[in-house]
Amino acid sequence: MGNPKGVERDFEQLERRRLKAARLFDRGLHQGEVARQLGVHRQSVSRWHQAWKKQGTKALVKATRAGRKPRLQPIELEQLGQGLKAGPEALGYGTALWTTWRVADLIERQTGQKFHPGHVWRILRSLGWSCQRPVGRATQRDEPAILQWKRVRWPEIKKKRSSKAEP
Repeated sequence: MGNPKGVERDFEQLERRRLKAARLFDRGLHQGEVARQLGVHRQSVSRWHQAWKKQGTKALVKATRAGRKPRLQPIELEQLGQGLKAGPEALGYGTALWTTWRVADLIERQTGQKFHPGHVWRILRSLGWSCQRPVGRATQRDEPAILQWKRVRWPEIKKKRSSKAEP
């Protein structure tokens, strides 16, 4: 159910439509006519009409917010972003790799709020962070030797295209 991915609801517009329906109910229009004029399903108009009959126009005013209130306040999210930029070494971890367990630990240390590591990615995404894997490279890697091999040795051993064209 709900909207297609990427399509957000305009709560103000939805409220205006419901309030317009209330004005049409006041004028004595039938539910079917209200549905036709507003271009909505009759089932929606029926729900609006029932609410309107019970509580009046105030029943059709939009709710204050949808969903659960966030556990982290905006200031806490800002502090979390700063902690993430400082790196996991600042917390005493041995590598510069953020894991969801480490981020959950950072959140708990900064705010006292416990988050399951499986849900931390949502917070990271809201802060503009994305999941990335570090490039695994050997510490004894010899970059000049690798570059030399790619430029000189590889072209020597690479298979050449045969001069005969295959049918």
